[in-house]
Amino acid sequence: MGSERRSDRSKGSVWEELYKDGNDRCRVLFALNTVGAGRSTTMLWETKPPAPHSAEPRPWISEQETAATHLERNLQEIDAMCATGYIAARVQVLVCEPIPGVWTDWMDAQLPHCGGKFDPMKAGADSNPKVEDRASPVQVVVTANAKTADVCHDLKSGFMEQRMQDLILSPPYLSDKDVDVTKFDPAVKTTHPDLVSSDDHDLFVAMKWSTLVTFRSIHGFLQASADLAIAAVSEDNQTPMEKDDESDGVTVVLSSAPSSPYLIPSFVRVSYVSEENNKVAKWRMHGDFFHPASWETCKDSFDMSWIPGSLSGPGGVTPVCQDNNKDCGQWWVYFAEEQMPTTPEVYANEVTAPLVQGGSNFIWMLTERQRQEIVKVKVCVHAAGDDKSKKDQCGDFPQAVIPLGDLESFLMNFTPNTALGKKHASSRFPGYSRAEEREKDREAVKERKQLKDQEDIEKALFDYTIYPAALFHKDATIKAARARDFLITGAKRDADAVGPQKVKSSYYDVTITKPREATSAWCQAIARKGLCTLYAEYFRSFVDDRCMEACGMKKNWTPIEKVTDEL
Repeated sequence: MGSERRSDRSKGSVWEELYKDGNDRCRVLFALNTVGAGRSTTMLWETKPPAPHSAEPRPWISEQETAATHLERNLQEIDAMCATGYIAARVQVLVCEPIPGVWTDWMDAQLPHCGGKFDPMKAGADSNPKVEDRASPVQVVVTANAKTADVCHDLKSGFMEQRMQDLILSPPYLSDKDVDVTKFDPAVKTTHPDLVSSDDHDLFVAMKWSTLVTFRSIHGFLQASADLAIAAVSEDNQTPMEKDDESDGVTVVLSSAPSSPYLIPSFVRVSYVSEENNKVAKWRMHGDFFHPASWETCKDSFDMSWIPGSLSGPGGVTPVCQDNNKDCGQWWVYFAEEQMPTTPEVYANEVTAPLVQGGSNFIWMLTERQRQEIVKVKVCVHAAGDDKSKKDQCGDFPQAVIPLGDLESFLMNFTPNTALGKKHASSRFPGYSRAEEREKDREAVKERKQLKDQEDIEKALFDYTIYPAALFHKDATIKAARARDFLITGAKRDADAVGPQKVKSSYYDVTITKPREATSAWCQAIARKGLCTLYAEYFRSFVDDRCMEACGMKKNWTPIEKVTDEL
C-alpha cells in the first residue's frame, strides 16, 4: 500500500543521517496544522517553550492552559513509533508566520529516536550537532504570505485545511495548470523539492495540534486499509452480485470495477466528560466522568454495511476468506452524513471539505496508493472545469468507513478536552438528515409533559450532542444485527413484535432474567481494546469462533433460541 520507490540508504544520505540502522522502515509523514495553538489568549509561538531535556521539575500546567502540552504529547507518541525500529517519521509543522528558532529546537529535541537532538546526559549525544548543521525530522513550513496571513489565522477560513490537503496530495495542477489527464503519473510530485512532503512516503497523517495521534490508530488504519484492498481484488467479488445481495440493503461488494465504491478508513474525534466540563455534558452522560464521547456524530450519522471478503491476513494484503464464502467478511460503519463540529471548525469544513466524504478534516490518514487514487480524481475534476458531464466521468470521491470490530481505534482524543457541552450552529448539527424526526420527538416530549418545568434538561437532551463511545458501539452493533434480522425474517415477520425475531446480538440483546454469560463480555473487552486487529492472525484463523461476533466478523449474528415455559 506504500510507495514502490524506497529511500536512499547509502552513506551520507539524509536517511542514513536520521536512522543509523540502515533498515527500510515504513515512512510516515505527519502534517501538523497549528492554527489556533496558543497559551491562554497568546499565540503559542510568542511564548517560551519548556527547556528541552531539563533535569529540574516542571511547573504544573492544566490541560486547557497551553497547546504546548498537547504538542509535546503528540511528539512523544511519534518518537515512540520511531523507537520501535519499524517506522521512520517526519513531521511537517504548518504555521501562518515564521516562528522563533527555540520552538524548532524544542520540537526537534522531542524526537531523538527519529533523528532529533538526544538528551546530552545520555550516551550518543556528543555526535548530535546543532539543528542547522544536520538533518532534522521536523520541518516548519510557513503556508501564508503577508497578504494571506490574516486569513490563515482565521479558524473559520479553512485556509490551513486546504494547504494541508495540497501539501500531502501534491496534485500536478498546483505547478502546471495544463495537465494532460491521460499521461500524468500520480506517483510523481511536482511541489517544491525542499518540502519534506515532496519526498516519497508510505503513509500520510494529517492532523490538527489538538488531536492526539497514537500507534494504535495507525495500526488500525493500516489493517483496515489492507482489509478493504483485499476485498476489492478478491476473485469472488469480481462476479456480478446475486439478487439476494442486491435486495439485502446492507451488503456492499467491492471490486476492481470503476463503479465499485472507493472506501477509506476514517476517524471521529472524542472528548472526555470531566469535572471541569459543562453540566450539559454531565447530564447527558449520567454522571459517568472520564468517558470518551463524540460531538460531531450521532446515531443518525451512519449506516452499517457488510463487505464480503474484507479480511486481510498476515504478510501484507493477503486473502483470508476462501471458497467463495459470502458469509466471510466484516461489518463496517458507513458514514451517511458529513461530520458536524461546532463553530468555528464547522465553517472551515464548508470552505474546505474533507477529502473523504463523512471523514474528518482534523485527523485523516492516507496510504500512498490511496493518495494516488484521489489525485487521479482531483486532476480529472480540475481538467473538466465547469463541464458537468466530464466531471461525472471522473468517479466519486472516497467514502468514510470504520470497521465495527475495531471501532475504538478510530476514535481520536481531542486533547484540550473542552469540546463537550457546546451548542452546534443552527442547521449544522449531527443528524441533520433527520432533523424533522428529531423535532417531532421533542414535540412529543412536550405534549406528554415528561420534562415539565425542566427546560434546561430538555435543552441538554435536544440541543447538544454528546455521543458516548460505548453508545456508538452499541448503536452500530444493533443496527447491523437488526438489518440481518429483517432480511432473514422477510415476509414472515410479525408486525406487532418488538425487538429481534430470528437473530440477535449476543452481547447487547439480553434480558434481566437471562443475563449475558462471561465469554461475550470478555470478547467485547477484547474488541474495545483493539485486540481483534492486534491479534488478527489468531482471530482470523477461524480456529476459535467465540469472539467472531464481537470482532465484527459474523454476518448472521446469534440465532434466537425458542424459550419454553418452565414450571
